Amino acid sequence: HVQLVESGGGSVKDGESLTLSCAITGATNSGYCMVWFRQADGREREGVAALDSGGATTYAESVKGRFTMSSDDAKNTVYLQINSLKSDDTAVYFCSDFNNWGPGTQVTVS
Repeated sequence: HVQLVESGGGSVKDGESLTLSCAITGATNSGYCMVWFRQADGREREGVAALDSGGATTYAESVKGRFTMSSDDAKNTVYLQINSLKSDDTAVYFCSDFNNWGPGTQVTVS
């Protein structure tokens, strides 16, 4: 049974940085495609970053250059580094392998 748990969110000021973590238990993240999504109040959930089984990353146009997704297979964890945060980044951030979802972690930028 795969479980995903996000952490690292918080309240930050415009221009600051955060690194979100997604701990994966019950399976190894090797060979999985992992995705970070976010959902702001009143808006649809959107994918912002993906890491495929070969280690390649793709990003939504709106976050390119500011978001970096990575993984540590030894820790079964994927990360999302977010730089130059702005108010539009305020949302709950989720990680997923398309079959399983974590509860999310709130990022608030003011």
